[in-house]
Amino acid sequence: MGYEPAVSMKIAIFHDYFGAIGGGERVVLTLADILNADIITTDTEAAGRLSTDVTVRSLGSTVKMPPLKQISATRLFASADCSRDYDFYIFTGNWSHYAARCHHPNLWYCYTPVRPFYDLYETFLSRQGFLARQAFRAWTGIHRRHDQRSVREVDQIITISENVRQRIKQYYGRDATIIYPPVDTSRYRCKEYGDFWLSVNRLYPEKRIDLQIEAFRSMPDERLIIVGGYAAGDHGGKYAEHIRQNLPPNVTILGEVPEDQLLDLYARCRGLVCTALDEDFGMTPVEAMASGKPVVAVNEGGFCETVTAETGMLVSADPGAVSEAVRMVSADPKAYRDACITRAKDFDIAHFITAMQKTVIEFLMLREDTSH
Repeated sequence: MGYEPAVSMKIAIFHDYFGAIGGGERVVLTLADILNADIITTDTEAAGRLSTDVTVRSLGSTVKMPPLKQISATRLFASADCSRDYDFYIFTGNWSHYAARCHHPNLWYCYTPVRPFYDLYETFLSRQGFLARQAFRAWTGIHRRHDQRSVREVDQIITISENVRQRIKQYYGRDATIIYPPVDTSRYRCKEYGDFWLSVNRLYPEKRIDLQIEAFRSMPDERLIIVGGYAAGDHGGKYAEHIRQNLPPNVTILGEVPEDQLLDLYARCRGLVCTALDEDFGMTPVEAMASGKPVVAVNEGGFCETVTAETGMLVSADPGAVSEAVRMVSADPKAYRDACITRAKDFDIAHFITAMQKTVIEFLMLREDTSH
C-alpha cells in the first residue's frame, strides 16, 4: 500500500500467528504498513501468501495441537524481549499481549477477549468429551487468571466495535476506544449479480457454517460458495471435516483462496451470508457491501453495527429465517447496490488510517507530558 507514516519512531506489532489469513491478519498488515512497523509473531507459514514488504519476525513455532498451541504462543510472547529494538509496541490477537510486561509504551488493538475463557466458555465446554472437558476446565481456569494479569500491563486498549467494547468492560473492567477495522473499498468492484451466494469465514464452529448449509439445503435452486480455512492446531480441523460431510449439491466449500480470486467472487456473487455467533465485528459484510452486494446476516454482534435495512437483512439464527431472507433478497439484489457502496465507505481504510495515527500520536504526547 505504501502509506506515509505519521510517526518517526520504530514500532513493533506483536501478533499471535499467521496460520491462516483472516480479517485479523489483514488488519495487522495494514497497521504495519501505515505505521512503518515490523511484525513480531510465532507461526509464519501463511504470511507468504500475502504480497507485502512488511518485515515479519518469528519468535518460534507453536505446538500444533490445542490447547498446547495457545499455551506455547503465550510462553513465546511472555519470554520475548525486544525492548531495545523499538520505541513503541502494539499487540493484536489473543496471546500477544503477554509480551506487554517488558514492552512499554504500548497499546492493545483488541479484537476480543479470549472467547473460550469468557462469553463462549459454556459453548466450548459443551463440545468436549468427559476427559477433554476436565482438561478444558483446567486450562481456562489457570490461563484466565494469567490473561487478566497480563492485560493489566497494557497501557491503553483500542477495540474494533461497540460489541467488543462491552466485553472488555465486562471481563477486564476497563474502557476502550473504538476504531473500526479497515476495508480498502477502492479494491472492490461489482461485475454482476451471478448465480451464487457467498460465505467468507474461517471454518470454525462459532461461525455456524452448518446453519448456512442447512438453509441452502432447503433451497436447491440457490447456490452457496463457502470460502475460508483454518490454522493447524486450532479447533477448526474437526469442524471443517464435519461440515464437508453430506454437503448438498448446491453448496461448495473452496477453502482458502488467493486474494484476487476472493475479490472476483465478491464481484460476481448475488450476496453474502453471515451466521457467526455474536461476531466481534465482521469485515466480510463491509467487503461485500463495497462490492455493491447485499448481506443476509444473523441479528447479533458486530453485524448489527454494519448491516442496515437498506443494505440487506438481519435475521434470527435459524436455517428457515436465513433461507427466507436469501429468497427475498435474491428477487432483486441490484436494488441494494447504491446503499451498500455508500455504507461501506463509512468503514473505509482512510478513516482507520486517520484514527489510528491520531491515537498513537496523542497517546505518546500524553505519556511524554506526564513523565515530566
